[in-house]
Amino acid sequence: MHLTLPDSTPVTEFLTGLGIPHRLFRHLGPVTSLEQAARERGQRPGQVVRSLVFRLSPRSGQQAGEVKYVMVLVAGPAQVSWPALRSYLGQSRLTTASEAEVLAVTGYPIGAVSPLGLPSPMRTLVDHSVLREEEVSIGSGQRHATVILKTADLLKALGQVEVGEFTAQKG
Repeated sequence: MHLTLPDSTPVTEFLTGLGIPHRLFRHLGPVTSLEQAARERGQRPGQVVRSLVFRLSPRSGQQAGEVKYVMVLVAGPAQVSWPALRSYLGQSRLTTASEAEVLAVTGYPIGAVSPLGLPSPMRTLVDHSVLREEEVSIGSGQRHATVILKTADLLKALGQVEVGEFTAQKG
């Protein structure tokens, strides 16, 4: 049985609606590493942007059930610096969102998360590492597919984001 996949994803539809140039790339099989993803896309690992979702601890005065999330975009193999992120956000505690939470707040499964086309606005932080590349790939909203576009166009599509140093610096 041959599986036919649509020509678009939630993210490509979002970008098309904004008139932002991009291309959809589909992997032929499962992707098991960042290096494999980059190689198949004809990119370097630093061009693969990961969209990471964190759950913030409720601040005093917030409703007990009110949970806040933030998305951090990092390039390739870069690792988020927990102290830098906690300091920037003014949080003593934060955790990575669970798979169920990521799906609930983004509408996308792990492995396909994108900062674009979210069901409701989410605070988005962009690490400087993302800006080092002229072209990047991001989650498409579907597993085994990615959207490739110019970094300047990604920033245009994102709108209001915060740019900073959120990754651990390699010594």
